[in-house]
Order: sequence, then structure tokens, then C-alpha cells
Amino acid sequence: MRNISNQDRANVLVQALPYIQKWAGKTIVVKYGGNAMISPELKEAVMSDIVLLQLIGINVVLVHGGGPEISGMLNKIGKESRFVNGLRVTDAETIDIVQMVLAGKVNKSLVQLLEQHSGKAIGLCGLDGRMIMAEKKASGIDLGYVGEITEIHTEVIENATKNGYVPIISTVAGGYNGDVYNINADLAAARIASEMKAAKLILMTDIRGLLRDKDNEATLIPVVNVSEVPSLKREGIISGGMIPKIDCCVEAVRRGVKRAHIIDGRIPHSILIEMFSDEGIGTMFY
Repeated sequence: MRNISNQDRANVLVQALPYIQKWAGKTIVVKYGGNAMISPELKEAVMSDIVLLQLIGINVVLVHGGGPEISGMLNKIGKESRFVNGLRVTDAETIDIVQMVLAGKVNKSLVQLLEQHSGKAIGLCGLDGRMIMAEKKASGIDLGYVGEITEIHTEVIENATKNGYVPIISTVAGGYNGDVYNINADLAAARIASEMKAAKLILMTDIRGLLRDKDNEATLIPVVNVSEVPSLKREGIISGGMIPKIDCCVEAVRRGVKRAHIIDGRIPHSILIEMFSDEGIGTMFY
């Protein structure tokens, strides 16, 4: 930015003005994960994006995962990570580690990082204010303490945003008998977004978006109506690990979120590109 003229800076701000007016006062939910959560440069970009959005009056809710950190801690205690259909098998020892790493180390380090960028953040997890209630996920294979969301209560999130804080949420959930459950962060973000009637749900990933040909990034599909999703699945265009992400977007839109996006978190400031440009970035579901 140092090399651009003052006139160019002014032009950028003027072009952003309609979007600032459009989104001011609205709520957006960002699911933060993938490389954007690992690379120091990308972490800095995400935090500065969120602070900027907060300063112009957009309510940002940040929902995060932390799979690599959980695997790293399990490795330290000599426990192997096991996955079935992309879900972590979570026994009693593992759920303790999940809660400790997600609601503790990862969550609080993100709060601290946002505050180092002059943002106001508060760290929460699904146990706070009964925010995320769950029961054991029904599955052919016993996944242990992997939960299915049954209720979302957003009062504690709304209190935070009303008081000028960015809620940073880790997705451990409470059971009805005192158990704690591990919840997929994409699913939790989609349910929180729909419960809050958010204007946007943004899932940050390590891919450009939905590709017509998964081996060719030039075949990005920029816009998808949720009614087209079943046929895209039949054609094999939506397959593998994209299925649960896109199902989250479809569910969010069907539950009242205006727009859901899968964006490439490997691109610095991808959130700002999505929020403040006509063409956006990644794939939008409406």
C-alpha cells in the first residue's frame, strides 16, 4: 500500500463506501480454519480484516476449529488420532484434550491476537450460556463424544456484539447430562449464523471454492442456487470433503441466512475481498 498514490487510496475508499453502507449494523459469521489459522502472515491479515469490519459497524462472530492443534497435543501424550468419515473419534480422554486445546489454548490465543490488532474480543465456547447443546451423534460406528447439535442459544453472543466485542467461539458443546461433545466447526458456524439471522456465513477453506473440475482452479463456480446442489452432487462436481461444507451452506441459507460463501483463506484479506467487491471471491450460495 505504501506505493499507491493518495488519489488511489481515496478511490479505493470511495468504491468501498456502498458496501460499508450496505453491511453496517449487520451480522456476519466467519468460520475460521485451515491454513489461514496456521500461517502467521495469514493470521495477521484475518485479524486486521476483522478489526476493520468491527470499526465500520459490522458485527463479526468468529467460530474456529483447531484440528491440527488437537492432533499435536494427542501426539504429545502418545495417543493416535483416528478419523471416520472426516470425524475425529473422541473417547473420554480425547474429549478432555479437545476441551482443553479448543476452549483454552486456541481460543485465548485468538482473543489475544485480535486485541493486539486493537480489536475488542471475548473468548467463548459452546458451554457458555448453554450456547450449543448437543447429544451423542448417531452413527454405525461409535465415535464417542462427537455431538449432534440440538439447540443453539445466542443470547451470550448477542450481548458480546452489543457491547462492541467480537465473540470468538470454540465448538465444544454441552450435553443434557453434563457430558461435553466435540462439534464440527462448519456445522456450528452454520447453525449460529441461521439462529442469528446473519446476513452472511463465510467458511474459510484451503481451496478456491467449488470447482467444476477439482484439478483445475480456473473452473471455479462463483454462484450456486441451493436448488442446484442435488444435481451438482449427482454429476460428481460436489464430492468428497466438499459435501459437508456445502451442506452447511445449504442448511444456513434454508434457515434464513441471506448468503453463504466458501472462500479461499490462503489469499490474504480474502474476507475484505468478499465483503467489499462486486465479484467477491470463492463460491456464493443463495
